[in-house]
Amino acid sequence: MDTNHSPIEILGIAGSLRSGSLNKAALRAAQQLAPPAAVIEIFDIADLPLYNDDLWAGGNPPARVLELKRAVRAADAILLVTPEYNYSFSGVLKNAIDWASRPYGDNAWKGKPVAIMGASGSPLGTGRAQYQLRQCFVFLEMYALNQPEVLINHASQKFDANGNLTDEPTRERIRQMLAALIDLTHRLATPAPAVTS
Repeated sequence: MDTNHSPIEILGIAGSLRSGSLNKAALRAAQQLAPPAAVIEIFDIADLPLYNDDLWAGGNPPARVLELKRAVRAADAILLVTPEYNYSFSGVLKNAIDWASRPYGDNAWKGKPVAIMGASGSPLGTGRAQYQLRQCFVFLEMYALNQPEVLINHASQKFDANGNLTDEPTRERIRQMLAALIDLTHRLATPAPAVTS
C-alpha cells in the first residue's frame, strides 16, 4: 500500500442476502461517505456455497471462493456490516469468514485491519452480534478497530423507502469510523522505528 498517494482500498461485506437489507443499505452509505483517502469496494457473498472442506479436495475449489480470497488479500482494510440474528451475527457472514480463512494455513484475513457496523430494529443495534464477531478476529489475527462503534438502532427510522441513510448523526458516526479505520490502516503499514540502546 502506498500510504502517501493512493487511497486505501477497503473491502466491504454485508452479512445479509436480502435485496432490501438495511445492512446492505448501510454499506452503500459507507461507500458514499468514504473520504478521498479511501475507496470501498463491495463484495456480494450471495453466490458463496455453504462451507464444505471437501470442496478444497482435488485443488479445484469454487471459483467464487477464490474470488473472495483474492478480494480480501488485495484490500488494505475490511469493513464488515452485520445484522443481528438470535443475539449473534449472521450465518452467511460466518460462511464467508470461514471460506476466506481456509484451507488451514491459508488465512486471507490475517493481518487485516477491520471495522464493524450493523443495523437492527433493536434498541441495542447490533451490539451483541458485533461482540461475537470480534471474537473471531482473535483466531483470524485481524486488527479490530475498537472505536468509534457504529450501532444503528431503530434502523427502519433512519433509512428512507429507497434505502438511503437519512439520519445525520449516524452518517457522521460512519464518517468518524472510516476516518479511524484509515488511520489504523496507515499506522499498521508504517514500519516501527528502530530501537536503539
